[in-house]
Amino acid sequence: MAEELGLRERKKRDTKWRIYRTALDLFVERGFDKVSVQEIADASDVSKMTVFNYFGSKEDLVFHPMEEHFGDAARAVRDRGPGESAVDAVRRQFLEMIEVRDPSVGLHSEPFVLLVRRVVEETPVLRERVVVAAQRGIRAMTDLLAEESGDPVLATVAATTLSAARNALIEDHHRRLAAGESPEAIAAGAVERAHRAFDLVENGLKGYAVKA
Repeated sequence: MAEELGLRERKKRDTKWRIYRTALDLFVERGFDKVSVQEIADASDVSKMTVFNYFGSKEDLVFHPMEEHFGDAARAVRDRGPGESAVDAVRRQFLEMIEVRDPSVGLHSEPFVLLVRRVVEETPVLRERVVVAAQRGIRAMTDLLAEESGDPVLATVAATTLSAARNALIEDHHRRLAAGESPEAIAAGAVERAHRAFDLVENGLKGYAVKA
């Protein structure tokens, strides 16, 4: 029974990955708006209902693997230990992601990740979803800090500043990847750049949100 369940899960995972890659290839070739879900289903050799069983919407075919990462910084703040500031928590998490070459911070060797970014940049509705998801992540961090500090204004300033620094680093990674640099070449100086960015934030937020 366990072996059967394991096989079933692997088949589901493989089917989901096939649908995702097929959709991405079609979006790159023809544009997001010019590809229907039915066409994706046909090219993936599944039914349209199966596509929706794995992905709730056409937009999810692009965002499903990445959208949870918009809340990474908020999770770092939520899970930080006593004596750790919000800045240190976000910095620590980011450095850990650099260490493992996490695709969500723009350090990867997979061409399809660049293709996802290209599709998003070329599609207004997807760019809008990025903005909404990013704002949701900032709001989650703001709510955490406001609850701890009792000052929603400063919490908003802190969350926005931390998110801006983090996003600037990620955008730099993506820009350099698109220019042809290798992930390893970018990663070689990524730790130093991250420290400089978060040090800059810390100078303004020094002593703020140190967990008791």
